[in-house]
Amino acid sequence: MTPMSTTATAGQDGAGPPDDARPTRRLTADARRRQLFDVALSLFAEHGYSATTMDDIAELAGVTKPLVYQHFESKRALYLELLDVVSHELIDRIVQSTAAAEGPRQQVEFGFAGYFQLMIDNELAFRLLYGRDAPDDAELGAALHRVEETIAEAIDPLIDAGLDPEHRLLLAHAVVGMAEGASRHWLDSHRDDPSDAAAPGQGVDRAAEAARLAAQLADFAWAGLRQVHRI
Repeated sequence: MTPMSTTATAGQDGAGPPDDARPTRRLTADARRRQLFDVALSLFAEHGYSATTMDDIAELAGVTKPLVYQHFESKRALYLELLDVVSHELIDRIVQSTAAAEGPRQQVEFGFAGYFQLMIDNELAFRLLYGRDAPDDAELGAALHRVEETIAEAIDPLIDAGLDPEHRLLLAHAVVGMAEGASRHWLDSHRDDPSDAAAPGQGVDRAAEAARLAAQLADFAWAGLRQVHRI
């Protein structure tokens, strides 16, 4: 699984001579793959799957298209790997966040906090998942659905209310739906706001924004979860 970052930089391999005469440093295979991965994430998140081509990825990365194909066999394979990485990073963040909770109510809020902190830290990843330009493709749509399933399965064990497995998983999906709906609203409302660009000194504000979203949604979710009983 390829680690994900939030920046995409142009490179040198296969791109022809640089603009100046200074020698350039060739990236290692792993570094090049990570760079292409980040470039693809930015393009898919901004323009959608259908409108993005391997030529676009190569051009923004500053490499030739054959070099892109050396790392990813197809645009589809690249997109599916991106979804896999995003879902695993999201699950890891939720699990790490809830591990520090001292009780069920705090567990709910910490789980939302980890979710929204990742959304704010890596907005591109969430635009990939919940953007307005979802791919009109059965296989890719199923892959997006599997991401939701995987997140719900990670949340399922956290709902400790003496419920049968089917009931508990249903509630886990409901929690995921709440978080997804809030994410879509936040992403849409911040899409064209230039003040949302990450900049030095904004870390505290961004963390506070994630905490605010988590507290608001946790209040709503906990009000329902604490009343859950066997049917």
